[in-house]
Amino acid sequence: MEPLGSTLTATYAHPRPTPTNFLPAISTMASSYRDRFPHYNLTHTLSLPWRPSTYYKVASNLPTLGPYCTRSQKVCESTMLPFVSNRTTLFTRYTPDDWYRSNLTNYLESNTSRHNSERLRVDTSRLIQDKYQQTRKTQADSTQNLGERVNDIGFWKSEITHELDAMIGETNELTDVKKKLERALMETEAPLQVARECLFHREKRMGIDLVHDEVETELLTEVDIILCCQERMKLHLDKAIAQLAANRASQHELEKDLSDKQAAFRIDDKCHHLRNTSDGVSYFRGVERVDATVSVPESWAKFTDDNILRSQSERAASAKLRDDIQNLLVVTANEMWNQFNKVNLSFTNRIAETADAKNKIQIHLAKTLQEIFQTEMTIESIKKAIKDKSAFLKVAQTRLDERTRRPNIELCRDMAQLRLVNEVYEVDDTIQTLQQRLRDAEDTLQSLVHTKATLEHDLAVKANSLYIDQEKCMSMRKTFPNTLRLVGFC
Repeated sequence: MEPLGSTLTATYAHPRPTPTNFLPAISTMASSYRDRFPHYNLTHTLSLPWRPSTYYKVASNLPTLGPYCTRSQKVCESTMLPFVSNRTTLFTRYTPDDWYRSNLTNYLESNTSRHNSERLRVDTSRLIQDKYQQTRKTQADSTQNLGERVNDIGFWKSEITHELDAMIGETNELTDVKKKLERALMETEAPLQVARECLFHREKRMGIDLVHDEVETELLTEVDIILCCQERMKLHLDKAIAQLAANRASQHELEKDLSDKQAAFRIDDKCHHLRNTSDGVSYFRGVERVDATVSVPESWAKFTDDNILRSQSERAASAKLRDDIQNLLVVTANEMWNQFNKVNLSFTNRIAETADAKNKIQIHLAKTLQEIFQTEMTIESIKKAIKDKSAFLKVAQTRLDERTRRPNIELCRDMAQLRLVNEVYEVDDTIQTLQQRLRDAEDTLQSLVHTKATLEHDLAVKANSLYIDQEKCMSMRKTFPNTLRLVGFC
């Protein structure tokens, strides 16, 4: 609908710019009638909100020119034309139909947007559910394949372990059945190896436990005694040595294969038990495009089978050679046996000392852990207290902020305002105090954690030393030959 009076602004009224919004700018309308409308002194005050007709007394649908009747006879027509034009410009408005159509358009657009959004949400929910089920099925298939692979590795691992045990036993038996003169030499190899491995393992002690103690002195003495005895043993059987070399080579291959199987078993078993909620899962971009495989299932199984067949063949040859070997006299049996007992006694005393130190460290560590727990609980309570006080501070500051919007004289510094200000300062001071206490507690916790780390490190050192002396060294020394074997008898 065309605005009323639009034809009167054709020549002498200042045309308004085309509005960019749906409704005309108020500032443009204001400047139009302020500059062009004739001055008219209102007889009523402008502070009468209950009488809106006072503001727009001249804005009736059928305006009259009563106040100007006496003056109309003295002015010419050209003087009155600007008044008519600006009056028309002042009352140019949109019609009620335009207003209702605009609202209806907004309603329709809102309904359409909400309908599209709802349909998108439903489709998205269905898509998410479908993809979730598909992904779970794919993961279940992969998990099943991994489980089958773990079972295959476990089977071959048990076969290798059985054959490896058999090979080690055959090597020991081959050593036991050598000729007498050479059997003594071979019998000294085991104690020498044990003593050297004990020294080697004890070099793995950590920190303050890496001490040159009585055990190490006795072990060095034992090594010297065995080496001195070996110098008097001259004869060796070439075939026995060659066969032992072949046995060790086969054993090495089995151990290497077993080590690989164990590593593969751990990896595949870990992969088999990995779940979406497991720790350590992460993104590895491009890993699916890396193919580092070097075998197929057939060649993989054949490799292990060949190692086992080779070991069985070597064991058969060793058993045949063992029937031809005679045992000889060992003249240094008493020296080695006495030194062996001295070393064992030194080990026993050292193990007792280390175990006692470990128990004391565990007691202190338990107390430290309890204190850490209590300190952490204190920190949590302080944090909760700070969080609780933050809510009070927010309420107080929000109240103050809202009260700044009171109009004019209502911005009174009343008792409520003063109390709110004091409340903000009090709560903020409380929070600062709690935060300082929180920092103190965290510093204390760091000190306790440092002490805990020190104790745990020392405990790990002691546990490592106990493991080396008690599990590795003493377990190996249980296989030391008896007196009859040291003198050359079975």
